[in-house]
Amino acid sequence: MGKHFQLLKLDATDSTNQYLKDLLRSENPLDYTVVVAEKQLKGRGQMGTVWHSEGGKSLTFSVLKRFDALSVKHQFVLNIAISMAVCDVLEELSVPNVKIKWPNDIMSGSKKVCGILIENVLKGERVGQSIIGIGLNVNQTDFENLDKASSLKRITGRNFNLDELLQKLLERIWLRLEAVESKTVTQLLPSYEKLLFRKDKPSTFTNADGEMFMGYIRRVSPSGKLEIELEDRVFKEFDLKEVNLLY
Repeated sequence: MGKHFQLLKLDATDSTNQYLKDLLRSENPLDYTVVVAEKQLKGRGQMGTVWHSEGGKSLTFSVLKRFDALSVKHQFVLNIAISMAVCDVLEELSVPNVKIKWPNDIMSGSKKVCGILIENVLKGERVGQSIIGIGLNVNQTDFENLDKASSLKRITGRNFNLDELLQKLLERIWLRLEAVESKTVTQLLPSYEKLLFRKDKPSTFTNADGEMFMGYIRRVSPSGKLEIELEDRVFKEFDLKEVNLLY
């Protein structure tokens, strides 16, 4: 499984992130411990959205990463590193038009193929460890009424070997994470912004109160907030729970 990873395979679990959190409470798991679920029963994305997956057709896994010197104010480097790692692999597999929907949904065209949930355990001003959950739609073709979701198979017409794909993703995550502690968000942003979904296109959003507004995604701030240009050249920064892009 590659030299860096400690792999735990489960038949089914409520959530691989939760499994790792429980493990952290009871044991002292190694850096790069990976929990892979054949079936995830209660996967959840950012903000409580439920992640549906058919057993054996998608990849659902979580990675534990420990840090010595990652400051809380730069924690968005993790969103960048993990999003970019997934994009690297999908581009290598010739998945077309790969984009990142801020902060870290991975899109192919206008369809979501991957959700990422990063949960950081803070120690004062630092991130002590991070639990990185990834749900990638691979070989399933039925998405019931999820019109915005798709899978690698639906998009490319090919079947993928889940173990090989997991290996590729973990290697790429390792490469991206190894370089991340010494970097600031500002240093890593240019390549992330190049892949930003709907950047500079007129878009509709809802705010925290559910009110709709129009704007253009212009950039991501050094702390990872989304900067949107509103009417009359007014620029406003939004945090994770403050804005939702409708597309």
